[in-house]
Amino acid sequence: MNSETNEFYAAIDMGSNSFHMVVAAYSDRQLQVIDRIKESVRFAAGLNENRKLDDDSVERALKCLERFGQRIREIPRVNIRAVGTNTLRQARNRKSFLRLARQALGHPIEIISGREEARLTFLGVAHTVYSETDQRLVIDIGGGSTEFIIGKCFEPFYMESLYMGCVNVSQKYFKDGNVTNKQMRKAMLFAQQELESIQAAYNKKGWDAVLGSSGTILAVDSIVREKGWSESGITSSALKKLRTNLIETGSFEDFDFEGLSDNRKAIFAGGVAILSAAFEALEIKTMSVSDGAVREGLLYDLIGRTHQQDIREATVIDLANRYKVDMEQARRIETATLNLFKQAKKTWSLDSNQEALLLRWAATVHELGLSIAHAQYHKHGAYLIAYSDMPGFSSEEQLHLSMLVRAHRRKFPLAEFETIPEEDREQIVRLSLLFRLAVVLNRSRSYSTLPLPKLKIKDDKITLGFPAKWLAENPLTQADLEIEADYIAKTNYRLIYN
Repeated sequence: MNSETNEFYAAIDMGSNSFHMVVAAYSDRQLQVIDRIKESVRFAAGLNENRKLDDDSVERALKCLERFGQRIREIPRVNIRAVGTNTLRQARNRKSFLRLARQALGHPIEIISGREEARLTFLGVAHTVYSETDQRLVIDIGGGSTEFIIGKCFEPFYMESLYMGCVNVSQKYFKDGNVTNKQMRKAMLFAQQELESIQAAYNKKGWDAVLGSSGTILAVDSIVREKGWSESGITSSALKKLRTNLIETGSFEDFDFEGLSDNRKAIFAGGVAILSAAFEALEIKTMSVSDGAVREGLLYDLIGRTHQQDIREATVIDLANRYKVDMEQARRIETATLNLFKQAKKTWSLDSNQEALLLRWAATVHELGLSIAHAQYHKHGAYLIAYSDMPGFSSEEQLHLSMLVRAHRRKFPLAEFETIPEEDREQIVRLSLLFRLAVVLNRSRSYSTLPLPKLKIKDDKITLGFPAKWLAENPLTQADLEIEADYIAKTNYRLIYN
C-alpha cells in the first residue's frame, strides 16, 4: 500500500504499568498495523499514599511520551488519540501532569472512565478474535484496574471496571518481594471480594467462551504452555500449578519463566492472584487469549469517528430519547447555534470538527433536566451529563458538554469554568456564549422561521445584527437579549444588538 491512498492513525494507551502506542494504515476498509511500541513506565507504582504521582514516575512518563511524539509528528492530529486510564483517574495531581504530558507528546491526552476502558477493550479484542455467534466474556488485567465485559460480535452488554490490578495488588500483598501461600490466599480473597459486586449477574448472563487480554494474561498463557501444563489456552488446573510454582519459588527475583520479562516479575504474583480469583468466582474452566486491547479498540473507534460511525452520536441520541427531549426544539437550537458558529469560526479560531460537534450535542441534550424539574433544569441536565455512563466520551468531553448545558441560561457560572483545564477554558466559554445566544433567540419555541442574525466579533464586543424593525416587532426577544447582555457582561465580553 502506498502513502497516497493510506490514512494513518495512532492510538496511545497510557496504562498503569506500560504505555502502548499502535500506528496503523487504513485503506479500502482494511486496517494494517505498521508499528507497535511498548514501554514499561510503572506509572501506578509512582502513585503515593496521598494519590499523587511522584517525580520519578512523572519523569519516566514524560520521556516516554516525548519518544511517542516524535513517531506521530507527521500523522494528522484528528487521526491521533491518546488516553489515560486508572492511574490518571486516581491521581490528584493529574491536571499539572496533563499539561506537561500534552507538551511532551504534542497532543492532548484524555482520561477515560473504567467502563469506557472496558468498552474499548472489548472492541479491540472483538476485532482481533472475531466471532459472529459466540457470546464472550473478556477479562483484561491492567496495572490498576481489571475490566470484565460480556458481549457478542462488537456489542458489549455488561461492562465493569474493578479497582484491582497487577500493580496495586502486588504492592499491597507482595510488597516484600516474596510469595507465600498466606500472601497468595489474602490477595485472592481481596480480588474475590471485589468480584462479589458482579459475580451473580455475570454468571446469570453466561457466555460461550472466555478471552483474556493484557500482558499478565499473555504471560500466564505463555508460561503454562511452555511448562506443558496446558496444550490450549489457560485452564483452571494449569493456573493452580502456576500458583503452586510461584509459592514454591518464593521470591520475585527467582522467577525464571520463559515468556516472563524482567519488568513484569515484580507485579506478576498480583496478576496471577486476580486471574485465579476470577476463575473461581466466575467458574471459568478455560480461557483463550487475545493480543487485542484498549489501543486496538481506540484505533477502530477513531476510524469510526472519521468515517461517519461515531458512537458518541448514538450515545447523545440515546440520552435524549431516554429523557424524552423535545427534538424539534433541539433541532431549532442546533440550526441557530451552527449558524452563529460559522460566523464566529474564523475570528475565534474554532475547530469545525470537534467544537461544532460539541455544540450539536449540546443542542440535543440541553433540556435533559426538564425530566427532573423545570426550576434549575440547566443544573439538573449538567449533572446528568457529568455523571452518566456515556460510551465513546472521555472525561474531558463529558465535562465540556456538561458545562455547555450548565451555562446555557441564567447567570454565567464563571467559578465552575475553573474546573476546565486552562488551555481549553476560553474556547469553552466562547462556545457557551454562542450557545446561549441560540437558546435566547429560540426561547419562543416558534415554528416560524427566525431571521439569521449577522454576527460580528471584535475584541471583547459581540454584535448581533437583525433586519430593520425586526426587534421592534418582537419585543419579547428584545427584552430577552437585554437580560442576556447583563449576564454576558459578567464575562470578558459585551453583547450589542441592533
